[in-house]
Amino acid sequence: MIDNVDPLRKALLNARNSYHQGNHSKTRYWARIAAEINPNIEEPWLWLAAVSSPRASIAYLQKALSLNPRSDRARQGMHWAIKRVRLEPSQAPPANIPSSTQAVSYPAKKRLPSKPIPKSRLSSRWWIGIMVILAVISCALASPALGFYINSIFFEPERLMAAQVGLSKASNTPTPSYTPTITPSPTPTETPTPTPTDTPTPLPTDTSTPTFTPYPTDTEVPATEPVDDDLPSPIGEGRWIDVDLSDQLTYAYEGDEIVNVFLVSTGTWQHPTVTGQFNIYVKYVYADMAGPGYYLPDVPYVMYFYDGYGLHGTYWHDNFGTPMSHGCINLTIPDSEWLFYWADIGTLVNIHE
Repeated sequence: MIDNVDPLRKALLNARNSYHQGNHSKTRYWARIAAEINPNIEEPWLWLAAVSSPRASIAYLQKALSLNPRSDRARQGMHWAIKRVRLEPSQAPPANIPSSTQAVSYPAKKRLPSKPIPKSRLSSRWWIGIMVILAVISCALASPALGFYINSIFFEPERLMAAQVGLSKASNTPTPSYTPTITPSPTPTETPTPTPTDTPTPLPTDTSTPTFTPYPTDTEVPATEPVDDDLPSPIGEGRWIDVDLSDQLTYAYEGDEIVNVFLVSTGTWQHPTVTGQFNIYVKYVYADMAGPGYYLPDVPYVMYFYDGYGLHGTYWHDNFGTPMSHGCINLTIPDSEWLFYWADIGTLVNIHE
């Protein structure tokens, strides 16, 4: 039945069926085919957003909103994608680098074996020593004076030592030494203690991550989009900027049409972003920024709209979608460049919760 429809319709139906079957790779495959056939409709980009990573989803939804600024599905998808970005884990800590005080182990150096002495050389030395000893003994036996001298050298110190300590000459009979006996000590017996019983506690139920389905049901998509009451009412003719603090989104408008949308970081609860309507009064391609506890040189694409509050590029973090600033509106450097050259001095900046 699907084979009889046109290729674009077939690709979108296949993407839809694959998504409901839980096959995200096929959904992505068919959505890309549909986008190649007709990149100027929002449906392929919605399907790609539904099966992509959080930040890739935002890029696809920005494309869908640029094609249909009043798309209720694209705006709902943007809310869903922002929630996913906020649920992303923080960056992994840097690898554990050993400090300079840690000991560094090196492989032990192998000792080279000494050169073995030939057995013939050892045996010849032994024989020479034995011959010398025998010669000395024979001379001692032949000469009484020499025998007395040798006897005084080898045996007299032993007699003197025995005389000093008042001991008789040691005999060859071994004296039994004291050998202590080990007396076994009583082994303490274990006294059983009552083991506490675990009281089962109910585990918290997992909170399911919200899902985004471009088509919530199998019914046909209506040809006309419903009017989105959440859209800000047109403030004036020409170009103006709308900053949504709740969603951490900034929209570029021409009249009542969205021409671009950006994920941003605004002020924290300690340093909130001002709300109201303001106008850009000065622009700098690069500017230094300083305040209590920080100094940021060469901040790119700065547009001030109220005192020290401005829109600008950010090179010191990429945690967009989460309030991070001291009150300014942080954009990625490519987004801030686009907005810088799109907006003029005097452009309206509307900031609201």
